[in-house]
Amino acid sequence: MRRAGFVSILGRPNAGKSTLLNALLGQKLAIVSSRPQTTRTSIQGVLTLPEAQLVFIDTPGIHKSDSLLNKRMMDTVRVHTETDVALFLIDALAPFTEQDAQAVDLVKKIAAPVLAVVNKIDRLERKPKILELIERYRSFYDFAEYIPVSALTGEGLDTLRNEIINRLPEGPLLYPEDHLTDQPERFLAAEILREKILQHTREEVPHAVAVLIESWEDKPALLRIAASIYVERQGQKTILIGAGGSLLKKIGTLARRDMEQIFGKKVFLQTFVKVRPGWREDPEFLAQADWRSMAGT
Repeated sequence: MRRAGFVSILGRPNAGKSTLLNALLGQKLAIVSSRPQTTRTSIQGVLTLPEAQLVFIDTPGIHKSDSLLNKRMMDTVRVHTETDVALFLIDALAPFTEQDAQAVDLVKKIAAPVLAVVNKIDRLERKPKILELIERYRSFYDFAEYIPVSALTGEGLDTLRNEIINRLPEGPLLYPEDHLTDQPERFLAAEILREKILQHTREEVPHAVAVLIESWEDKPALLRIAASIYVERQGQKTILIGAGGSLLKKIGTLARRDMEQIFGKKVFLQTFVKVRPGWREDPEFLAQADWRSMAGT
């Protein structure tokens, strides 16, 4: 009998949750940047193995909610505390803070087994720090297991997969064997474009950006996409476009290359930058930007 179940990936911002999801799946699904709070909604990725099907759910980083957007991000995290197994990702490079203790308080409400995953061990100068971190977290909560990994290099991931599988319930597959994600292609395209913006802009611009796909024309040999990039102020628009449109052109080129690799065909990408003051507090706009709207649900 196979095992199958849901695995929520939780943790503080910038712990490497999306990088871990991509590494466990063996392909890129979630966008990645060095910016905290890159992930704004839950992203589901399905890994089907001969012995098990693991349905991973990448969630936004656990943080203080200071806008309607951030409140909705934290609501997403709380929804996915109902799971078969939970992974609590710990940044091995970051000092323990009061915010980490508060994040553990959320974990305490999870009925399922919670594995503490100590990430970024490849960048540690002192390996004993792993044991020090484990002891610190153990004083707050008795996790089911403590697993050091590097999502970047793959170290420890086989152990992590086995520990997850051993705790999943026996049962039939939850999705067809070739199913990868619940995210529509339009959302993936918008996220790829947003990733490039996060990676190539600074200061207040990255978190003031939202991307909506305005048109999607999918032909056998060519995918035509028109995307609107929303910012909150005119100054942010000027920065994003760059001198003579140079930065926007660079971002569009990098996004198009990734889209062609993921969608397996040529992509013609048009981008438009628009100013929408206060969109992070606008319920109507946030509903438009939600991937469920793109999926028609």
